[in-house]
Amino acid sequence: MCTFARDIQSTTDTQMANTELKELCTQVRRDIVRMVHAVNSGHPGGSLGCTEFFVALYGEMMEYDAANFTMDGINEDLFFLSNGHISPVYYSVLARNGFFAVDELNTFRKINSRLQGHPTTHEGLEGIRIASGSLGQGMSVAIGAAEAKKLNNDSHLVYSLHGDGELQEGQIWEAALYAAGKKIDNLICTIDANGQQIDGSTDDVLPMGDIGSKFAAFGWDVMTIEKGNDLDAVIAGLNEAKSRTGKGKPVCIVMKTEMGAGIDFMEGTHKWHGIAPNDEQLEAALAQLPSTLADY
Repeated sequence: MCTFARDIQSTTDTQMANTELKELCTQVRRDIVRMVHAVNSGHPGGSLGCTEFFVALYGEMMEYDAANFTMDGINEDLFFLSNGHISPVYYSVLARNGFFAVDELNTFRKINSRLQGHPTTHEGLEGIRIASGSLGQGMSVAIGAAEAKKLNNDSHLVYSLHGDGELQEGQIWEAALYAAGKKIDNLICTIDANGQQIDGSTDDVLPMGDIGSKFAAFGWDVMTIEKGNDLDAVIAGLNEAKSRTGKGKPVCIVMKTEMGAGIDFMEGTHKWHGIAPNDEQLEAALAQLPSTLADY
């Protein structure tokens, strides 16, 4: 099982563990921009914005067995990525947490690679339990997995991640209604609220209004992480969300992030949603992200 930081006894040890996770965030960001640059294809913006979330989830929150991956995930916490286009951050964090060899990141989006642009299952990539990329479907899958855990008397949790633009899909709201109505209280769904999507800001494409109030109206327990690119804040928020499970309601986290976070010229704009950096831009990006764990 992943037990990173679970046996920590002192404040000093906790600070050291968080320092290691913050260094991992930097390395993951290097992985992201190098992966998409190598094939001139991919989605760096949302991947960079969700780095702290993925690092916290796999490095601190979830219980799993990376060395013995199974599709069933019995007696493990499960994660489902609904907005599958941010696969670069997902692949990097899976590799850096031991699901598969880090040097396989070299194959991202190449022919016959297991690391497709959107995650798929038929290549047998460890850590991936659903194909995702057709937006709006991940919450339904997560609900089904959470119900299965209840039926199996498995007390572990199910997590999912969704883009805010993805909430424009109607299936999300059907799933949200079902989850609350059926009291799926072993489920934590996080919304990456960066205010950007491929065609512009969410306010320009289709205003989402108050996302938290919408989920609350559907019967969810809603909380907010105001600083989604602050690792300490994300860990604290996920711990708070975990403490709210088992009380009759699914939990929704509205996590406020910056698209492109960590690279100054990519931050806060939809233009880097699905564009790879050129050679000069890669050099400028990497100059802001010192290697902490060694590049693949």
